[in-house]
Amino acid sequence: MSTATIAPPQPLQPLQLKQRLKAERQHVIAEFRENGKPEKLLRGLRHSVDGVLTDAWHAAGLPANAALVGVGGYGRGELFPCSDVDLLILLGTPPDAIVQAKLENFVQLLWDLGLEIGHSIRTVDECMTESAADITVQTSLLEARLVTGSMTVFGELQHRYDAAMDPQAFFQAKTAEMRLRHAKYEFTPFSLEPNVKESPGALRDLQVILWVAKAAGLGNSWTQLAIRGLITREEARQLMEKEYAFKDIRVRLHLQTNRREDRLVFDVQTAIAETFGLATTGTGLGARRASEYLMQRYYWAAKTVTQLNTILLQNIEAHLFPTPSQPVPINPRFNEVGGFIDIAADATFEATPAAVLEIFVLMTERPDIKGMTARTMRALWHARTLIDDAFRHDPQHRALFLRVLQAPSGLVHALRRMNDMGILGRYLPNFRRIIGQMQHDLFHVYTVDQHIMMVVRNMRRFTMTEHAHEYPFCSQLIANFRDRWLLYVAALFHDIAKGRGGDHSELGKTDALEFCRDHGLSDEDTELVVFLVEHHLTMSVVAQKQDLSDPDVIQSFARLVRDERHLTALYLLTVADIRGTSPKVWNAWKAKLLEDLYKMTLRVLGGEPPSADRELRARQQEALATLRLFGLPADAHEALWKQLDMAYFLRHDASDIAWQTRCLYDKLGRDKPVVKSRLAPIGEGLQVTIFVKDQPDLFARICSYFDRKNFSILDAKIHTTKDGYALDTFLITDEHFANSYRDIINLIEHELCEVLVRQEPLSPPLRGRLSRMSRTFPITPTVDMRPDERGQFWVLSIGANDRNGLLYAIANVLARYRINLHTAKIMTLGERVEDVFLIDGQALNNQRMQVQLETELLDAVKI
Repeated sequence: MSTATIAPPQPLQPLQLKQRLKAERQHVIAEFRENGKPEKLLRGLRHSVDGVLTDAWHAAGLPANAALVGVGGYGRGELFPCSDVDLLILLGTPPDAIVQAKLENFVQLLWDLGLEIGHSIRTVDECMTESAADITVQTSLLEARLVTGSMTVFGELQHRYDAAMDPQAFFQAKTAEMRLRHAKYEFTPFSLEPNVKESPGALRDLQVILWVAKAAGLGNSWTQLAIRGLITREEARQLMEKEYAFKDIRVRLHLQTNRREDRLVFDVQTAIAETFGLATTGTGLGARRASEYLMQRYYWAAKTVTQLNTILLQNIEAHLFPTPSQPVPINPRFNEVGGFIDIAADATFEATPAAVLEIFVLMTERPDIKGMTARTMRALWHARTLIDDAFRHDPQHRALFLRVLQAPSGLVHALRRMNDMGILGRYLPNFRRIIGQMQHDLFHVYTVDQHIMMVVRNMRRFTMTEHAHEYPFCSQLIANFRDRWLLYVAALFHDIAKGRGGDHSELGKTDALEFCRDHGLSDEDTELVVFLVEHHLTMSVVAQKQDLSDPDVIQSFARLVRDERHLTALYLLTVADIRGTSPKVWNAWKAKLLEDLYKMTLRVLGGEPPSADRELRARQQEALATLRLFGLPADAHEALWKQLDMAYFLRHDASDIAWQTRCLYDKLGRDKPVVKSRLAPIGEGLQVTIFVKDQPDLFARICSYFDRKNFSILDAKIHTTKDGYALDTFLITDEHFANSYRDIINLIEHELCEVLVRQEPLSPPLRGRLSRMSRTFPITPTVDMRPDERGQFWVLSIGANDRNGLLYAIANVLARYRINLHTAKIMTLGERVEDVFLIDGQALNNQRMQVQLETELLDAVKI
C-alpha cells in the first residue's frame, strides 16, 4: 500500500495579499459610487480587511493563546476609506523572544500590505491596567471585536472588562471629555468648516451616547434605546437618519481628498455637494452655491443631533444618578424638579400653546433654574409645530415674546435655546430662512443665525459688570441707555434678510418695521429699531473709509443720526456687530476710529459746530501741555510747526503731534532720514514715523520694506512739509510684536533708515500666497476713482482678496504714474481688504491715463 504525500502549506505571499486587498477595496468603492450606500461600504471595507488580517495572522505562527482584536471604529465594525485600522494584539501570557520576533514580523507585514494601522500589544492584565488609567483605552475596549485567534483569551478580557466597568464614572468621564471637545470647536455646530467627526452635533456626539448607554447596560443601538424608553421611536429614526447622513459625508470626504480628512473645508464643499447631485442655482445676488445647500442640510442635521443629544444624555444621567425630588409648583403649567423646570403634564404645551413661550420667560425670571428636564425638552421639541400664523398673531404670545427680549437677565441663553429647539425660527419665519446659511464674504466665520446670536451676546456683555473691562466705553454708554432691549431687537433683525438678494439692510428694515408694529412698539421705539437695522453698516463705513479730519464728514454723519440716542445706539450695535463677525476682524485701530467718530459727532450734536480752526488750536494746546512734561525748551516746537499746515494737525492726535515734535525738534534740516518707532498708544501694533527729504517712490519704498518683513499696515498718514520734507506715519502690526517689540523697534529704525538712504530701484511686487478661503471664494476686485466733494483730491477705493504684498503692489503702480498719496486707510475684513486712498497727480487730469491707471491697479490686485 502506497503512502500519500501531503504537500506542505504554501508560504504566505505578501504581494498577493496586497493585490487582493487593493482589488477588493476598489470593488467596494466602485459599488458605493453606483449605489451611494455608506453603511454597505463601511462593512465591505471592514470585511475585506478582516479576511486579509486573518490570513496574515495564521501565517505568522503566533501562539494559540493570542487573539487579534479590532478596537475603536474598526472594532465597531466600520472602516472608512482612509481611516486607521485600530488593532489590539491580545496575549494570554507575556511574550518571550521568539514570540516577540513573530509579533514584529506580523506588524511589519501589515504595514507592507499598505494598511494604516494603530496597534498595541498587551496581555489581559495590561489591558485592564491601561483601561483603568486612560478613558480613551477604556472606550476603545468597549467596542472590542474578535477578528481571529483565541476566543478564550478574548472572552477573559470581556469578562474582566465588564466586571470592572463603573457606568457612573464612565458617564462622567465621557461627558467631561465631550465638553472639552465642544470647547475646542467653540460650542457650536455652525462653524463654516465643521469637522463631521468631532464637531458638536456630529458623529462623535452620537457615539458618546451609544458608549455611555452600552456601558450602563441600556443598549447599543438607537432601536434598543427606544425600547428602553430613553427616546421615542421617531427620535430614534431621526438619529439613525442623521448618523447615516454624517457617515455618507465622511465617506465622500475621504474619497474626494484621498486621505483621512474629516473637515468639510471650503476647498471640497462644492465637490462633495456635486456628488450628492446638488447644483448652484440663481444668478447675481440671488445665487446660491451648491455648497450652501449641502452645508445648510449639514447644519440642520447637526442642530437636531445637538438637541437630541442633550435629551438622551439627561435621560441616561437620570437613570445612572437617580435623585428623587419632589416637584415644587411654579404655576399650574410648570414645576421645578431638582433645579430643572418640568412640565406639569405631558400635554402641557398642547393644552396651553402659550406655554411654548412662557417657559423661556420663566427661565429668564428664575436664574436659579439650571435648565429643562429631558421630558420637557422633548415635549417642547415636538411642540414647535404648534407655532403657526394664528399662534404668531395671538396678542398674548406677542407679549410673551417681548417679555423674553425685555428680560433683565438670561436673554442670550433663552434665545439660543429657542433657536436650538426650533422655536425662534418658527416664531420668526424670516429668521428660519437664515438658520445654517453660510456667508462667503471672507470675514464672517459663523452662519448668519449664529452671527446674530453673537451680536446679541456682545450687546448683553456691555451691560454686565463682570465684562466691563472688555469694552469700558460701551459699558459706560449702555448703562445710561433707556430701554436697552430695543438694541437687542435691532441686533436680532440687522442681518435677517441676508441671502434673499438685494440690499439686506433695506429688506431687513421692512421686516423690523413689521415686527415692531405687530408687537405694539411705540412710533418712537419703532423708528429707532428701523433706523438701526437700515444703517447698521453706516458708522463702520464712515469711520474706516472717510476722512474724519474733514468737518463736512462729521457734519453729514451728525445729520444722519440726528441726536445722541441714535448715535449711541448705532455705536453700540456697530461694535457688537464687528466683534460678532470673527475674532480676527476687530482690532484696537478700528476701536479708535469708531470712538473718535462717536466723540466728534457728539460734540456737533451738542451744539458745537465743527470748526477746523478751533480743533487745530485745541490739539496744539494739548500737544504743548504734553511737551512741557518732558522738559523741552518752550520754543522746541516752533521750527517744526512752522512747516506744517492745518491738514497735519487735523489728521493727527495731540499725543502723536507731541511725540513727533519731541522726536524731531533737534533733527530738522538733516540729510539723513529720521525713523522713530514706538508701541502704538491704542494698545496694539507699532507706530512708525519717517521724516526724510521727499524722494520719488517714497510710499512704495516704505511699503516694500514692511512687506518684506511681513508686517501688516493698518493705517498710513502721508504729509509733506512746506520745505519739502515727508513726514509720514504708519501703524503696523504683527503677531510677534508683543514678545519682542523692543528688538523690532530697533530693527525698523535702523533698517528702514538705510533703505531710504540707498534709494535703490523698486523691486517687482510678488503675488503673495492667498489663503485657502480666498482661493475657494475669490471676490471680483474693484477699483473706483472719483474726485472728492471739493474737487481738490481724488478718492481711490480698492476692494480685493487680501494677500501678502497687496499694498506694495498698489503703491508700486501709483509710483509709476507719479501719483502723490496724502492718506491711506487700510481696512482688512478677515480675508478681504477695502482700502481707501486720497491721491492727486498730473495723470489724473488725463482721461486716457486714468483708464490705464485703473487697468493696471486691477491687474495688480487680482488673484
